[in-house]
This record gives sequence, structure tokens and C-alpha cells, in this order.
Amino acid sequence: MAMSDQFTDAEIADLRRLLEIEAIRRLRLDYSRAVDLRDIEGVIDMFTDDALCEYGPYGTWSGKETIARNYREMFAGEAIDPPFSSQHLNTNHTVDILSETEARGECYLIDVDTRASPTANPIIWFAHYDEQYRKENGKWLFCRSSLNFFWPERHVLPRLDTSADGRTSV
Repeated sequence: MAMSDQFTDAEIADLRRLLEIEAIRRLRLDYSRAVDLRDIEGVIDMFTDDALCEYGPYGTWSGKETIARNYREMFAGEAIDPPFSSQHLNTNHTVDILSETEARGECYLIDVDTRASPTANPIIWFAHYDEQYRKENGKWLFCRSSLNFFWPERHVLPRLDTSADGRTSV
């Protein structure tokens, strides 16, 4: 039996979904790289105007203006230099497309201090991102980023579950 060189409608739909998932994964990776480069303006551009950041010991930030102010404050002075003095390593990123403009995802974070002595523990945090994304003007952005910290301190939010109809609830 010869395999057809034509994609089925279902395969085309799957490929489109995978392209959207890859764009969201790229958003997550670009965010971590921008934080590590200390490109704060680049980080801020990755959020919707009404975004919500729930960052445990760093607080809850509502709205892009608040998010921008808090990132600028957090990375002021010595924290801004040098680039890659910390590395935000993301793993196990899963993404669920909920609609043409909404998605949800999760991934692990290992936050490492690259300035630590070779004999010291370089781990800053073990954590887990629980996120919602929105596509605006053809571009995926963060509309909610909840960071659950597991070690060395524990700051965990109630898990958000998304039902089959795409509505999110606690």
C-alpha cells in the first residue's frame, strides 16, 4: 500500500495546532533568555496589558504597568549585571490549545546562580510555572503566569484546572 503524499484535513489541523504550541514554547524560552540577559523591556513586551503574575515571595502583580515597574525594580542596580548571572532553565513544557486565541501551559523551572562558587549550591529555586496565554495581533503573550516555588521555600498556589469547555477554575 502506497502512502499518500497528500495531508488529510485532520493532519493539517494537527500541524497548525503544533505550530501554535511551538510558538508558545518559544515564548516561554524567549522569556527565560530575556530574564537571563537582563533584557527587561523584552520581558515586559511578552505580557498582555491585563496580565497577572503570581510570583509567591515576589508578590502578585496585576496589569502590565505594575509588572513593568516590578521587573525594573527587581533587576535594578547589581541585579542587572552581568547578563547570565542567573539562568532560568525550563523543562517538561506542556501546552494545551483551548481556542484560536487562548492556551494554557505548565513547565518546571530550575533557577541557577552562575556566580556561585564551585563548592556552593548554585540552585536558587526549584519551581513550576502554571500559565495562560493569549494570542493578540497574531502573537502569543502571557496573560497569567503563576509560579509555584517548591525549594528552598515552599510557596504554592491552588492549582487551576481547565475544563473541556475552556473555562478555567480553581
